[in-house]
Amino acid sequence: MRFQILGPTTVLDEDGEPVALGGPRVRALLALLALHAGRVVGAEQLVTGLYGLTPPEGVANALQSQVSRLRRSLGKDLVEFHPAGYRLVADPQEVDARRFELLASQGRKALAGGDAERAAALLREALELWRGAPLADAPHAGAAAAALEELRLTATEDRLQADLDLGRHRELVAELSQLSAAHPLRERLRAQLMRALYGSGRQAEALAVYTDARKLLDEELGVEPGAELAAAHLAVLRADPALSGATPQTEPAPVRQRSKQGSRQGLRAQLTSFVGRAEELGQVSARLRAGRLVTLIGPGGAGKTRLATEAAAQESGDVCFVPLAPVSDAGGVTNAVLAALDIRDALLHHPDRPALDPLSRLLTALADRELLIVLDNCEHLVAATAELADQLLAACPGLRVLATGREALGITGESILPVSPLGLPPPEAGNPLDYAAVRLFADRAAAVRPGFAVDAGNAGQVAHICRALDGLPLAIELAAARLRTLSLSDVAARLDDRFRLLTRGSRTALPRHQTLRAVVAWSWDLLDESEQRMAERLSVFAGGARPEAAERVCGLPEEVLFSLAEKSLVEFADGRFRMLETIRAFCAERLAESGEHEAVRDAHAGYYLDLMMEADPRLRTSAQMEWLARLDEESTDLDAAVRWTVEARRLELGLQLMAHSACYWWMRGHRLTSANLALGLLAALGDTRFPGREEEYVMCVLITAWSGGADETLRARLNEASGLLPITHLPMRVEFLMMLLSMFTGPPEDFETTYHLLETGTERLPPWQEALSFSGQAFVLQVLGRTEESLAKFERSLAAFKALGERWGTVLVVSGLGALRQAQGDYRAAYALADEALSTALELDANTEIAESLCRRADALIHLDEPGRAQADYARAAELSRRNGSMETLAWACLGQGEAALARGELDRARALLLQAREVCPDGWFSTEDTRERIAAGLAAVSRAVSER
Repeated sequence: MRFQILGPTTVLDEDGEPVALGGPRVRALLALLALHAGRVVGAEQLVTGLYGLTPPEGVANALQSQVSRLRRSLGKDLVEFHPAGYRLVADPQEVDARRFELLASQGRKALAGGDAERAAALLREALELWRGAPLADAPHAGAAAAALEELRLTATEDRLQADLDLGRHRELVAELSQLSAAHPLRERLRAQLMRALYGSGRQAEALAVYTDARKLLDEELGVEPGAELAAAHLAVLRADPALSGATPQTEPAPVRQRSKQGSRQGLRAQLTSFVGRAEELGQVSARLRAGRLVTLIGPGGAGKTRLATEAAAQESGDVCFVPLAPVSDAGGVTNAVLAALDIRDALLHHPDRPALDPLSRLLTALADRELLIVLDNCEHLVAATAELADQLLAACPGLRVLATGREALGITGESILPVSPLGLPPPEAGNPLDYAAVRLFADRAAAVRPGFAVDAGNAGQVAHICRALDGLPLAIELAAARLRTLSLSDVAARLDDRFRLLTRGSRTALPRHQTLRAVVAWSWDLLDESEQRMAERLSVFAGGARPEAAERVCGLPEEVLFSLAEKSLVEFADGRFRMLETIRAFCAERLAESGEHEAVRDAHAGYYLDLMMEADPRLRTSAQMEWLARLDEESTDLDAAVRWTVEARRLELGLQLMAHSACYWWMRGHRLTSANLALGLLAALGDTRFPGREEEYVMCVLITAWSGGADETLRARLNEASGLLPITHLPMRVEFLMMLLSMFTGPPEDFETTYHLLETGTERLPPWQEALSFSGQAFVLQVLGRTEESLAKFERSLAAFKALGERWGTVLVVSGLGALRQAQGDYRAAYALADEALSTALELDANTEIAESLCRRADALIHLDEPGRAQADYARAAELSRRNGSMETLAWACLGQGEAALARGELDRARALLLQAREVCPDGWFSTEDTRERIAAGLAAVSRAVSER
């Protein structure tokens, strides 16, 4: 995607088409995030940018709501939450403002280097990115907008200077006159105008510009003209030939000679290309210019050494590279630096002059020297390295240090730069080669298998390999090297045993870099006993853990977890501590060897049961957005906990987990995954039943049913469920069961009796069940034909859900009201209600309800004679339903499209769509009876139309 903020905020997709963003606040939020693309923007900074210095109450929730809307527009992966704020996951060069800054900087450098033609081209390209006022949709970001405007004006001045150097004086007079009038105190513009006028043969006017400027500066500021304007005045007075501009070049400008490079001690020339770290390389260089100590930290195999080597090679001054990996004790660090600098002890010592200790010799040698020292691989000697670096930097003002390791040195003045794995392509990536991890694999694979290239046929496998290896450069290089003897598909298939597969690195590399296992084992051996236990136990978390979860499941204080993060064994992102899969696989092996695997997995499942017991009731309150977001974080581990209960035959625990996760899965549309989990649990359960767990068992059966399939085994279980819990059962433990029972177990035998039972039982119900009961009464009254009473119950239910702040229940009731209006023939009211339900469902990010609301709206649009809009709604609903496994809504969407095709006379298309609807429509559900009847009626109408041809 491309993000444009130099003017109205817009986003263009891969095809250059604009992406719908929503309201002004969403556009303002995107502008603020895009301005800092790739970096975390603090929540307080975003609030100020959105609402000004006096934000309204409840602004935290308002910000979260705007972020949710933006994530729906762009995709969840592009807007990340961090403890300190939010981050737009985008290359800064995909943002026009950042692209402008880069081009302007390159143009300025070209101008300074004497290449005016290139400078003019670059600066024009930069300025053409502007479409209007910067950050136009972020009215409270005035300071940032002013800074961009200043950069724009400076770039304009640079471009004018380049054009003047190219002799384009006459063309520039009008533009410079206009700019000087708009910015009367900008002396550079005045000087450029003088030069343009003089070059156009208008010397007197050039001198008049100086006179006016001098007078204005004196009157406004009480100062004399600056050096640049005074120099221009003197040059005009002297008729300096240089003012007339450059003569046309008939030959290319000579290439500037590279400045003499400093010494390079211990810095090896590289044998392979450097892939995918351009941004980090720039960050290292910038930090070395800004400070004197920079430390690159990251997991083993992330490419810290290579990045440090490349950064050092770019330095113009003296560089010394010190490899600390071979050093085995703290006392050897200083000697390693002396050896790398080729500082030898004197062969003869004067008896009256005692020999200096190694540190003193080093300090003496470096006292007046300007030098960059690279201390590579410090992690096993971090304390000694930190002490030496601190002493050297304090005593040698011309010294800078670039260190690499798996943890920071931890001394004052240190600038820490994490080196993360290479960028990975998401599953839907258009061109995987846009991502550094894939480019690295392609480059290294081509080196061992000539002719290898990533193409449409193998891109999926290459991307899978890179993702499975976490984007770690060393692991990717080891995998690519296996293409000497294995096919690409063989490499991909063997990644489950990655430590056995990736064993053949460079013979000249350090032993710990020759195999993937050795890379991780080196880090493991540097941990103390408690850190190793924490790492082993943390491997049971499939999707990472919050500190409190890790502390409880692993049985160790959170400080041990923080220590692992500091040593790059785990990474911190979005409030969670995660292991790279390669590290997790290694730690899982250690956990299995420890004999603690079963106990830790039990603790993990117990934690998630407690979490779901806490979260489940809150999903049906005003806190549901917060808890849905929390459970989205935990979803992977929740699934893993259920699978463990089946594997370990903790079946009662599994039933409880399933039952209390049902509401979350339903609201999020996780139909297929949860149904498969339930199928596995029921298969393990067999004929076993746990007394007192009838509600949990029935919920598990209903979860199995909601994927849409219905074989004999499932029908038998549904019949058993009906016997265990009748439709009028009021759940005591599994509250959400009240909603699902009637949907899957069929209609009541006597609607009138059912209505009275529902009506008389509401007084003793908790608030959410009471609200749901009102809607149940409304649906029953509608079947009984008591429309006005049904409307009254719907309104009462709606008021109750809104009082709770419960959006999902609100969607349910508003949809019910819309269906009632549709049945009455009031299609405009039905449309409005469906649209209202859709808006709330979108806010909730509930894909099942979004698809259902789209179908309801499309049904109304058909009757309002808007088939085109109806078709679009049906198609979108079908896509969403296929994605989340909502077969009943997919059947509805296909039915609607079939009915629309029938109305247009497209009989073959209508038949195909109606047959598809019949095929996917769940059989035996009370809630799909109307859909099945409409499908049958549509197919009959198609048959009649065909016979009448």
